[in-house]
Amino acid sequence: MTPLLLSAAMLGFLLGLRHALDPDHVVAVSTIVSAEPNWRRSSLIGGFWGLGHATSLLTLGGIIVALRINVTELAASRLEIIVSVMLVGLGLYAINAARAGFRLHTHAHRHEQNGREQEHVHLHTHTPHSAPAHGHAHSLKFGLRPYLVGLVHGVAGSGGLALLVMATAKTAGAGFLYMAALAFGAMVGMGILSGLLTLPLAALRARYETLHLRFQ
Repeated sequence: MTPLLLSAAMLGFLLGLRHALDPDHVVAVSTIVSAEPNWRRSSLIGGFWGLGHATSLLTLGGIIVALRINVTELAASRLEIIVSVMLVGLGLYAINAARAGFRLHTHAHRHEQNGREQEHVHLHTHTPHSAPAHGHAHSLKFGLRPYLVGLVHGVAGSGGLALLVMATAKTAGAGFLYMAALAFGAMVGMGILSGLLTLPLAALRARYETLHLRFQ
């Protein structure tokens, strides 16, 4: 590998780490990991997101670069609208999940006070009873949603990135290497970010379940 290609790969990887911090990426993944109690599972969610992102980015971006296809501004904006709709859907999903876990109940209690039995009402919050634990993990189902979210994000970002590569890369191979490094950097960055996002949420959940649901 020539020094130029090595520099392109390193730059792509670093920009991929930075790309993982884009607001729409953080919002999309945080709605998924907000209910996860384990940072390892959250990191896997971020990794699946990055895998879906890399799949669409390398597939569509590679085709655009290889065939020198011109992506219009109108087409790029329509792809961004798809991401916007998806983000609204994820937000509604997060709100619904939090509401499902936040149930207010009133319970009547009888207490003896000053020799007389009195009845009063307490207001409680309860989370749904968890289902019995399975002895095996549903890996495909677990990673499918973040993979699809990453897939849509990659579709929206592939056009602009491919145009940038076509304008700067001397060869299609160099451009593809840059996109691959960026996709890998985004996958690593999102895995780390997802795990870190879970740590304060898990601590909040362990001590203050109601506050955690409100925050979610």
